[in-house]
Amino acid sequence: MLQGVPDHVDGLMLGIVEKAGGRLINQERMWHYPEGIANFAPVWNRHAIRILSGPSPLWLDAQGRPLPAPLYPGFDTLGALRHIVSTGYDHSWFVLNHRIARKEFALSGSEQNPDLTGGKLARLLRERFRAAAPAPVRAFLEQGEDFVRAKRVRELAKGMNRVAGDNLIDPARLERLLLERDREVKNRFGKDSQLTAIRGARAYIGDRLSRVASPHAILDPAAGPLIAVRLSVLTRKSLGGIETDLSARVLKKDGQPLPGLFAAGEAAGFGGGGMHGYRALESTFLGGCLFPDARPRGARWDSERQEPGAKPAETG
Repeated sequence: MLQGVPDHVDGLMLGIVEKAGGRLINQERMWHYPEGIANFAPVWNRHAIRILSGPSPLWLDAQGRPLPAPLYPGFDTLGALRHIVSTGYDHSWFVLNHRIARKEFALSGSEQNPDLTGGKLARLLRERFRAAAPAPVRAFLEQGEDFVRAKRVRELAKGMNRVAGDNLIDPARLERLLLERDREVKNRFGKDSQLTAIRGARAYIGDRLSRVASPHAILDPAAGPLIAVRLSVLTRKSLGGIETDLSARVLKKDGQPLPGLFAAGEAAGFGGGGMHGYRALESTFLGGCLFPDARPRGARWDSERQEPGAKPAETG
């Protein structure tokens, strides 16, 4: 796996609290991403960046098989992660073209989005609505070790096998998949669920203008070159942490407060089956930070519906 956080983010303080008598909860629950790429200019060990993609790339497993619906880019992080690791391989692929990458690729991290973090509206509008890909994306396209560019499908497959160090991608099967996908684009009344999702996303004007490319043939030479991106699992954080009461006091194993010690935010085990459950959207994590886990003693939460007494679902 690649690392989405620096080496010093190691959970040491959780261990110190546990040694002091505090109780840790939900330690088995982790938050990872399946769309990690190696940083060509790493700051820490195995430094990873996450690709935040729009819905248009074809997502394939390590053997070149499409991920099942609805595991499309940007849809179900945990579902995609579970499927990918179940294949027995540690990577997957985005296959797309330059037109899609130019409009739909973004990168995680404030340093990868200077137009958003710079506080200049003019720069933001210029970068987000320009014809070319944002500068950080262009840098990865040109220098990233996980990126392959080619004019033809067979050249692309050869490059994918070279990057992965295997021969799992069959050029003929890859070309057939792309041809089948492109035939669906021509019929706007077709039943391809990914294309339906793309067209649905473009119903929102913000996505249509700046985030989701118009449906078109991936093999269209005018939209090239073709691009493949090897994606690795990117570690991010534990969803576990320190059990607290509603006053943010750290609790001991017997349920009594540990004198003088408080925990708040993500350190309080907010995301491992708390108020929003294991599959919570990231935009809802703030709620768990504000309202620490304070389950009744002996109660358990179901990971999806959070019903007291229910057995948590398997998390893999």
